[in-house]
Amino acid sequence: MLPYATAAEAEAAVGRGLTWAEAAWFRYSAAIPDYCLYCHNVPILLLVYTLAPLPLALLELRRHLPLPHKLQPGVRHPPAAFLRCYAATARVLLLAVGPVQLASFPAVRAVGIRTGLPLPSAGETAAQVAVYLLVEDYLGYWIHRLLHTPWAYHHIHRVHHEFTAPMGYAAPYAHWAEILILGFPAFAGPAIVPCHMTTFWLWFVLRHLEAIHIHSGYHKASLSKLKEMAGNHVEKGDENGFGNGKQD
Repeated sequence: MLPYATAAEAEAAVGRGLTWAEAAWFRYSAAIPDYCLYCHNVPILLLVYTLAPLPLALLELRRHLPLPHKLQPGVRHPPAAFLRCYAATARVLLLAVGPVQLASFPAVRAVGIRTGLPLPSAGETAAQVAVYLLVEDYLGYWIHRLLHTPWAYHHIHRVHHEFTAPMGYAAPYAHWAEILILGFPAFAGPAIVPCHMTTFWLWFVLRHLEAIHIHSGYHKASLSKLKEMAGNHVEKGDENGFGNGKQD
């Protein structure tokens, strides 16, 4: 909750006039407790997961429509597959990820995620997100390798490979333990380089969109990564997924 009763008080504290974005943030967040602002992350991510894969899913459901950019054009998911994937993932997000996120607010406060004014500049936001990408990419790689060890793959990671043809809704489709485990690399960046709550929201939206983008199953959605991922999804010779160095 912002410690200012009026915009004039906020401007006096900042030492200048508020930008339009800061004025909008003040109007929205001035009376909302910080915990409630942090809780926004859950519905935001669920909304992104619901809407971002939808256009390509609707295209795939139009059986008469050719899909020349699809990596596996001969494989089309039926409506039941989309619904099963969405329902299972949404349930995990709400029943496992949601409570953990809501309970982790003390950690968010402890590392210095702030909600006040001024808002970060575009350059600061971009630099922080770049750091978060690097941190998550490095830590996520090693965690992913651990998930492809025989025990972890059999008990946890195999769930993510149930859909052998990629689709956006399957990006976060995984065992609840895997989703929680992979949340640590995502939070590590903001813990190392604290940011504003708006940047925090943006970071989790971007990483969610990236995962959906990579799993969409279309050439124009990051061709090289999609080829790597699709090749691994249809890999039959190596259950652990390390054939030809491919991972997912």
